[in-house]
Amino acid sequence: MLEVWSDYLCPWCNVAATRLHRLEQEFAGELELRWKSYLLRPEPEPGRDLEKFRRYTEGWKRAAEEEPQAEFRPWASDEGPPSHSVPAHLVAKAAAALGAAEFQRVHRALLHAYFAESRDISNARTLWALWAECGLDAAELERVRDPELMRAIAAEHNEAVELGVGGVPAVRLVGNDVAISGAQPLEIYRRWVRRALAA
Repeated sequence: MLEVWSDYLCPWCNVAATRLHRLEQEFAGELELRWKSYLLRPEPEPGRDLEKFRRYTEGWKRAAEEEPQAEFRPWASDEGPPSHSVPAHLVAKAAAALGAAEFQRVHRALLHAYFAESRDISNARTLWALWAECGLDAAELERVRDPELMRAIAAEHNEAVELGVGGVPAVRLVGNDVAISGAQPLEIYRRWVRRALAA
């Protein structure tokens, strides 16, 4: 099993998610991924400059070159920029409370909405729309108001900090004391999984 610390606003986390999803398919029934929250923007920063943000997203092209299967498009809408990381993590945790399949749908939808569709995933209306697009009961999204979800997010973030994680994605093989930061090549992730299964 791999533990993965990630933030929905991080382009390299999208790269890692794409590679790890391929591994999930390759090792179907043998590999479990446990996605954990890491907050690159823990506090709201309203009023961020949209044009500056557009220029920043041009840098996503580098991540796209590194992983052609990951979806990236420079920001093309008048939405945003996202104010902070927390709302997307709360929605992902609410989906996880419903089950693994629900989490996977929402997890992928959040990444796709942000990196491919230029949708502000810190905006409540956008998140409600994504939840509905994933086919989930609107009433279940009220779970985001549960303070336990925020406590879980903070605990996961703090756990990463205690492990020495200074950036994401960061991946740790369960039983290992070290989390490796950065989007690793697919073959490295594959080697970790094979080694763990052989043990």
